[in-house]
Amino acid sequence: MQDSLNAVSVLSAMITPAVLISACATLIFSTSTRLARIVDRVRSLMTSIEALSSTDNVDFPEERTREFNRQLAIHTRRGKLIQNALTSFYISLSLFVGATVTIGIRAAFKLFPLWIPNLMGIVGTLFLFYACMILIAETRLALRSVRSEMEFTLLLREKYEARRAQRVREEIA
Repeated sequence: MQDSLNAVSVLSAMITPAVLISACATLIFSTSTRLARIVDRVRSLMTSIEALSSTDNVDFPEERTREFNRQLAIHTRRGKLIQNALTSFYISLSLFVGATVTIGIRAAFKLFPLWIPNLMGIVGTLFLFYACMILIAETRLALRSVRSEMEFTLLLREKYEARRAQRVREEIA
């Protein structure tokens, strides 16, 4: 009877890190997707910059160059934040896996003191928390970037409308 209770308590102790492992995996996947979107956006900007540099037929080149530089700077910061978050998620994942393995080894062979898997779980949780805070900062930066891109689009629209109005005035005169 004691052995079955011991086995149940070991399995119960191993479930918590397993749930956190699953959470880390989900966060790693979604964060990797965010990084891929940043990479895609930077490649798109690179194409736009090359097009801007290779032709004289682009409207408002100074404004576009400023906007492209601003966007590249923001995406650079976002990429660094995502990299830090992913590193923290992987460290957290490793600690949770280590805690699970340590619990199992401790139960089977009595090799480790009980505080080792507990410490691994606590440190893993702290890294998980840190990574989530980094993602909050990255999300705020992404939203700020989108707002700025919308403002730039509205600025271009105003410039095109002003140009059209000027042409109409010239045609009437």
